[in-house]
Amino acid sequence: MTPYDHLVDPERGIISRELFVNDGLYAEELEKLFARAWLFVGHESQVPKPGDYFVSRMGGESVILVRDRAQKLHVFLNTCRHRGMKVCRYDEGNTPLFTCPYHHWSYATDGRLVGVPQHKELYPDLDRAQWSLIEVPRMVNYKGAIWASWDPEAPEFTAYLGDVKDHLDQVLDCRDGREGGSEVFGGVHKWVIPSNWKFAAENFLGDSYHNPSHRSVDLVGIGPSANAGVEGRRDNEYQGGQHVWVSFPAGHGVHSVWMPEDAEFVDTFRDNKVVSEYFRHCYHERKRRLGQKARLLPFTGNIFPNTAYHGRQPRALCVWHPAGPTTTEIWRFFLVDRDAPAEVKDLLRRFYMRYSGPAGMTEQDDMENWNYATAASRGTIARRYPYNYQQSLGTAQDRGIVPGRVSTQMTEESARGFYRVWKSYLAGAAWPELIGRPVPVADLAAK
Repeated sequence: MTPYDHLVDPERGIISRELFVNDGLYAEELEKLFARAWLFVGHESQVPKPGDYFVSRMGGESVILVRDRAQKLHVFLNTCRHRGMKVCRYDEGNTPLFTCPYHHWSYATDGRLVGVPQHKELYPDLDRAQWSLIEVPRMVNYKGAIWASWDPEAPEFTAYLGDVKDHLDQVLDCRDGREGGSEVFGGVHKWVIPSNWKFAAENFLGDSYHNPSHRSVDLVGIGPSANAGVEGRRDNEYQGGQHVWVSFPAGHGVHSVWMPEDAEFVDTFRDNKVVSEYFRHCYHERKRRLGQKARLLPFTGNIFPNTAYHGRQPRALCVWHPAGPTTTEIWRFFLVDRDAPAEVKDLLRRFYMRYSGPAGMTEQDDMENWNYATAASRGTIARRYPYNYQQSLGTAQDRGIVPGRVSTQMTEESARGFYRVWKSYLAGAAWPELIGRPVPVADLAAK
């Protein structure tokens, strides 16, 4: 039994509204969850040269992703060791030093304290080595994506991912099946909404039940070619595939599609021959390189706790930064293959803006839902009544088309798993429990 059992009952599919509005629970999340879990910080392509930096967030903390003079990547807490002022107040750039504007203590890009005004007179015994920038103890560059954890005892990142790795890889790898090779392009979209961060996270776990919210977008035909498709069909590279909703022990969840072995290339870029031929080439190269694994196509997913993705078109990482119990700052990183032709990047840039972001048609639908749901849960009476998470309760299987707890019909299994893990973090569970005990699974190639 834990103090949180009355708030989260995943076995019955009952979740308290307090999770989305309570100040105390939000403070506990920052201390017990965001201070331990692996969090997405940025992408190596945002800091390609020595001295390049990108200011990011980890939970409620401002952090700096920087490449030092020796080309090594670091993630530092964005605060001076003297009086706490931010040492970097710009979103991104290049610098040889981070200099605090308050009292001008200066730090090298490897974090060392290298400048203290009047140090001989005022700090004759200062051991500068003890006052470097605070570095995040665990950081990993996973296929270009930079993740970090404040917990020195956090498990290896691949162990934290578990079997969701197969799905995330499809987002970060090149469209033609080569490992890695993606880059962030077009800048980072950032905006603030009056909603709890968990509404957005659970939406990307695979909530297909809300699709009527996007009916107007579907009618418009907002695919990459911006038309309704051949013979009235929308552009849909998933057609003919088996949709799967998968929950993982560490709280991750995805909605992916397992395609038929004989699936043909679906041209979603018919209006541009150069782009069409590029993706046709990528499709056949991917099948050649990956074999049976090429049948797995990602749709959406959320890496616990707050990093989601769109897997194909659009292709993006979305971070739901907590900014209060009823406030979320959303960051969306759009991805493209680094070596894609300029014409491909330009067309995708315009499509991504049309689809996603604060002015994108699809994202506006979602934000309206999340914002109103948060507002409707603040009231004294409303907070007495929990949410229902019982969709397809008891139908998921531990072995299916892909590893994980799999359902082939719409389900809230991933959301139930998400809140089960959320409860474990707040209850102070040890890492083996938080990431689940590893279970041998068959390789996808054998499926």
